[in-house]
Parts: sequence; structure tokens; C-alpha cells
Amino acid sequence: MKNLMLHFLLCLVLFPGSMLQAESQYRLGSGDVITISVYGEPELSIPTVLIPSHGYITYPFLGRVPVSGQTVSEVSDYIYQGLKGDYLIDPKVTVSLTVYRDFFLNGEVESPGRYPYQPGLTVRKAISIGGGFTDRAAMDDITLIREGNNDKGQRVDLNNRVLPGDILTVGESFF
Repeated sequence: MKNLMLHFLLCLVLFPGSMLQAESQYRLGSGDVITISVYGEPELSIPTVLIPSHGYITYPFLGRVPVSGQTVSEVSDYIYQGLKGDYLIDPKVTVSLTVYRDFFLNGEVESPGRYPYQPGLTVRKAISIGGGFTDRAAMDDITLIREGNNDKGQRVDLNNRVLPGDILTVGESFF
């Protein structure tokens, strides 16, 4: 986890605008880990929250909070609105994404499986993480299923971007 955070911070220094914009538009989903903090209110701060498959977390005073499909800013606003007035006058709520959900790699790669997502991941890098192509791999037959799309996938090339929750499949060559 320290390596992932170090990588993320390095990306923020090297590519500040693109990384902040990408994270601000990123939609949370099952398997992501967030941190919630409310300034001056340790009992309302939660250091580690793994988002479950049903997409809701339990938060003090508010009960079930919808997080799946929301941005960190939207979750922060939801908690702010829920705490404002009845519990606190002007709560300072911060929600941070600490760990992205995994991506999946299968088919003709040396080590198929689930892998931790890294910002800036491409199909080429994902296949490298999985040990590279097998001898039988069809390098021009790579499909990607994006999380949330229930289709059979779309063909991609080695330079396409991979997002958290994506499923990559490398086809088999018949020659």
C-alpha cells in the first residue's frame, strides 16, 4: 500500500493537472478503499473503508451512505449535508481514495489473474504485469470489458487505457 501511495504522489508531482482531474472524475466502486475524515471530530473519521459489492457504507449518525458510482467529492458532499445542522455547524469533511479496485487479466498471458490497479495503466503495461504474452497469444486479439458494461467487450490495442475493474482478455492465435 505504501508503494501505491508513493506512486500516486509521484504522479501528482509529475502530472498534477491530469491526475487531479482524473481522480475528481473517478467513480468509486466495489473494492475501492476510501478514507473519511471530519476535522476536529475523530469519532466521525474513518481511516479505512473498503467499499462492498452492494455499494453502501455505514457511517455514524447517517446510516447507509451510497458510495458506488459516486465521486469522492459527491460522497464528501453527501456526508457534509448529512452532518450539517443537526450534528455540526460547518463540518470539514474530506473523503480520499486510498486504494483503487483491481483489474483482471486473462487469456493468453503468462500469469492471468487479478492485479492492483496503478494510475496511468495501459494494456501494454497490464500485460507486462501479468508476465507478458504466451507463445500462443494473438497480440491483435485483445478485448476489454469495462466495469459496468455488460457487453462482450471491445477490441483494444496495446496503447488503450485500462481502468480499475476492467477485464482484459488476450485471445489465442491459431498459427
